[in-house]
Amino acid sequence: MKASVIVFPGSNCDRDVAVSLEAAMGKKPAMVWHGEADVPASDLIVLPGGFSYGDYLRSGAMAAHSPIMRDVVAKAKKGTPVLGICNGFHLLTETGLLPGVLMRNASLKFICKDVWLKIERNDTDFVCGYEKDDVIRIPIAHHDGNYFADEDTLDRLEGENRIAFRYCTSAGETGGDANPNGSRRNIAGLYNETGSVLGLMPHPERLADPALGGTDGSPMFASLAKALH
Repeated sequence: MKASVIVFPGSNCDRDVAVSLEAAMGKKPAMVWHGEADVPASDLIVLPGGFSYGDYLRSGAMAAHSPIMRDVVAKAKKGTPVLGICNGFHLLTETGLLPGVLMRNASLKFICKDVWLKIERNDTDFVCGYEKDDVIRIPIAHHDGNYFADEDTLDRLEGENRIAFRYCTSAGETGGDANPNGSRRNIAGLYNETGSVLGLMPHPERLADPALGGTDGSPMFASLAKALH
């Protein structure tokens, strides 16, 4: 498996995700600067978390126009799996690879804490190491993680089984205080039409090693390494 991590000015989780990928794959991913024109031949492209371009204008808005993103979008449309985490999720919506937008948190405050997520499906390369309806603990760290789409789009996402994760309680309930940022229908992550592009706000790479306090994120990287070897 060959993986590429795209690095933008302001990325701060690129190395974290590279460590998790190397642990799962047994080799280092390529670290690709945003100013490059082409992504090297890859079985997986990762858009990491952070504050690309300082989140000026709007999170991901400037990075979406980086030279490398033209090739990322082209490869995604041809079927190369793409994983966008936090700021990477912003990039996926900004480039139109995923629908909807990510707005300011409902509290208008930056939120950094562990949350509970429910696995809505486990039939993609990203999550085949989990079971459907598993509840996992993963950290969030964002100011603009409030997922919004109109009702027709939300209904379409539900009908096409494209919701990957929902914020929930430790018991798997999705009501009340389970939603940390106001996201519509508790959406924490979603897929494109084919399941080859995944965007999520929580950071699986931040809880993928016992030294970090938990390993609930590691099955995602193990799933990818197994499915794309």
